[in-house]
Amino acid sequence: MDLDWVRRVGIEAAEAGGHVLTSHFGKISHVVEKKGNLDIVTEADSASEARIVETIRNAFPDHSILAEERGVEPGDPRFRWIIDPLDGTTNFAHGLKFFCVSIAFEIDHEVVMGVVFDPATGEMFSAVSGKGAMLNDRPISISRSRKVSESLLVTGFPYNFKEILDPLIKRFSNCLRASRGVRRLGSAALDICYVACGRFAGFWEQNLNPWDTAAGYRIAAEAGAVISDFQKNPFTLDKKEILVTNGYIHNEMITLLAINQHEE
Repeated sequence: MDLDWVRRVGIEAAEAGGHVLTSHFGKISHVVEKKGNLDIVTEADSASEARIVETIRNAFPDHSILAEERGVEPGDPRFRWIIDPLDGTTNFAHGLKFFCVSIAFEIDHEVVMGVVFDPATGEMFSAVSGKGAMLNDRPISISRSRKVSESLLVTGFPYNFKEILDPLIKRFSNCLRASRGVRRLGSAALDICYVACGRFAGFWEQNLNPWDTAAGYRIAAEAGAVISDFQKNPFTLDKKEILVTNGYIHNEMITLLAINQHEE
């Protein structure tokens, strides 16, 4: 499989989806509640996904697809695209320009390519296994902060945050006290890419889905990041916890995220 070609198709699909989002931004006439009070989907979300899938299908008609809105589309199980057509839906629906398109590609269950496109800024993050990570075709790498006290961190709150509020706030408080600051921006895929390019030294979140993390995972890994769950076990897409850091602060972050079992 020519992964450079896969990356080019991924970028083309992300740009196509991003164009749809841009054309809808600020014009949302209908917002549908889905799954819960805060997990919303707009017509832009579905339209973006349709363009992305169309672009991928034109190049790879036999590949399987996992997309946030459509679910699983069958195909050759060796090759799977993982798509989030609009990460940061709540921001988008409220007119906040912090959202993106996230597309990853797996071979035999290993993520080997990822692209994350921010149509508001034109920033395209991308990576292919073994070839480093790029931002608009320029190499990127992680922050060199050696301690959490020297670091700016970023996190997110899952849609069901009210059900896990106590441990969520405990972890947030621990990290806020120890660091230069913690931001909460509303797009996990962009948060991870911001660690990859050194804007943040660490990111953590829980209760995410594969389409939230797959592309960012490959980009961050290629940029030199360390990625695990909150117990320092290797991260896989089926896990509900993710910690992404520059490596230097990883052990310190594991300690800050550790809470008693009864607090979960």
